[in-house]
Amino acid sequence: MPALTYCCLVSCSNNGSSSTMYPAPEPDTIAQVFLPGIVSIDTLDFNAAFSPDGKTFYFSRSHNRKYIILESKYNGKAWTAPIPSPLFDTTYSNADPFFSQEGDLYFISNRPKDLSDSTDDYDIYRLPKNGKPERLDQVNSDSTEYYVSLSNNGNIYFASYRDGNLDLYMSRKTAGQYEKPVNLGPTINSSADEHDPLIAPDESWLVFTSGRPGGLGEADLYITFSKNGQWLLPRNMGERINTKTYEYCPNLSPDGKYFFFSSESDVKWISSKILKEYAAE
Repeated sequence: MPALTYCCLVSCSNNGSSSTMYPAPEPDTIAQVFLPGIVSIDTLDFNAAFSPDGKTFYFSRSHNRKYIILESKYNGKAWTAPIPSPLFDTTYSNADPFFSQEGDLYFISNRPKDLSDSTDDYDIYRLPKNGKPERLDQVNSDSTEYYVSLSNNGNIYFASYRDGNLDLYMSRKTAGQYEKPVNLGPTINSSADEHDPLIAPDESWLVFTSGRPGGLGEADLYITFSKNGQWLLPRNMGERINTKTYEYCPNLSPDGKYFFFSSESDVKWISSKILKEYAAE
């Protein structure tokens, strides 16, 4: 892969923020638990999404048989103890926050789409700045949709059970509307579950979770690169990322400096320089 791929990873990130006050010690190429005792405690904690200004960190936690999205704020001196984010209706499960380049907040929820909806599934929602949550009708199906990421041109990547297997899909954004989602195909998807996609801002690479045979644990993170409009064979991201358990929820910090993921019931982070190693091969 040319050096431009990694340069764009850092400089073309979704929000371009450089004001995020990262907690010390900041990791290099060995993954660390993120904000232990605040974000990562003795429960199931996952997801990682900074607000565009870098001053609020959103993540999800399993609580009373529901998923809730919490927020921790930087108060000028430290990151505060998290609270359930007031942006979300805690009557329902909410998870998988992701900010678009425009600053809209995407997430999944099992809230009913209307008064007649009795299906207990997860759908993708968009929360515009200073707006109310909107269900993305063009993207969702009658099955569950999980985990959203968006490229800088607005194309949306996500996982869905709509064809009977948990696979990765993409919907192009054209003239402000999403087209019919398309399956990413057999190079990406297997007979195992694939989910939690993280698309590069310029769509040059894709990181995702897969439980395919040959991994290091229950499910691992894999990376693939785009060449001439086609995805190359995905590669396991190796022992510095993957463990004997389950790795999922990849994301980048707003400035592209750090790669976040979830593992061993915690949120972890590592320098995004590790992705350069895959880009160079």
